[in-house]
Amino acid sequence: MKYIIAIIKPFKLEEVREALAALGIQGVTVTEVKGHGRQRGHTEFYRGAEYAVSFVPKVKIEVAVDSAVADKVIEAVQGAAQTGQIGDGKIFVLPLELAVRVRTGETGSAAL
Repeated sequence: MKYIIAIIKPFKLEEVREALAALGIQGVTVTEVKGHGRQRGHTEFYRGAEYAVSFVPKVKIEVAVDSAVADKVIEAVQGAAQTGQIGDGKIFVLPLELAVRVRTGETGSAAL
């Protein structure tokens, strides 16, 4: 099993959700986060005053999948989230040792 974490631009969330649904992925966790990578934030104007925004709003998507479909999930997220601009985000893949469904006690891939 794999635990996939994707940090993407907020306006791409619906496209990524649809791409995951097309693969049959049901369990997804979404968190609003802030951060910066190479772009180091940006400058905005408010009421004529310029100010720097150090942390850019992003969305973190977390999904646990069977190892057999991990590559397809990664491709789907990358394809749906990509704009070609700086700050498109990152995808991290971690090994997932164990998953347990609390309600039934199922473990492993059956719990996903």
